[in-house]
Amino acid sequence: MADIQTYLDTLRQDIAFDVRLRDKELRFRSTWGLFSPREIDEGTRLLLDYIDIAEDADSLDIGCGYGPLGITLAKLAPKGQHLLVDKDFVAIDYANKNIKENRLDNARAMLSNAFDQVGERKFDVIVSNIPAKVGKEMLLLILYDALAHLNPGGELYVVTINGLRKFMKRHFEEVFGNYKKLKQGTNYTVARAIKEA
Repeated sequence: MADIQTYLDTLRQDIAFDVRLRDKELRFRSTWGLFSPREIDEGTRLLLDYIDIAEDADSLDIGCGYGPLGITLAKLAPKGQHLLVDKDFVAIDYANKNIKENRLDNARAMLSNAFDQVGERKFDVIVSNIPAKVGKEMLLLILYDALAHLNPGGELYVVTINGLRKFMKRHFEEVFGNYKKLKQGTNYTVARAIKEA
C-alpha cells in the first residue's frame, strides 16, 4: 500500500518541462487531466510554425490549456497585449502560473467559454488548437465571434485534425469570405482567415 501511495503522491506533483518554441526558451508546468500535459502536442507545434504576428499585435488564445500558444505569442509580440481563455479553471490556473514562470507582464489568462467573457475587446490575431470533439455548433460560434472580435485586417489561425479540414474551409469562406490552408500535415491542418477591412 505504501508503494501505491508514493506513486499517487508523485502523480499529484506538477509536471514541469522546458521547451523551445519559435526560438523562444520557455518553461511550462502542467498536471494530469490537462491536454498534452508532458509535452507540446503536434498540432500546437504545427500551428506555431505558421502564425505571423507583429511585435505590437494583440492576441487571443481560445482554449488555451496551460498556455503554450498564448505564451509563445506574448514572447513574439512583446509590445502587444495577450489574453488566454479556457473553460477549464485548472487550465487557467496553470496558464497564469506559466505566464508568471516565463516572466511575462503582457499576458493574462481568464475563465471563458470561448468568447463569452471576453467583452468588447478586439484583437489583431486570434489562435486556437480546436479540439476535435467541440461540436459543430461551438465551432460556428467561435468563427462568428472571432470575426466580431478581430480588428480590420486581423487574422484567425486554427489547427484542427484533418477530418475537420473541409468543414473549416466551408465555414471560413462562409463567415470570413476567405480561407487559406497554410499546412496539411499527417494528422493536422493549419488554416487562416483574414477579416477584410
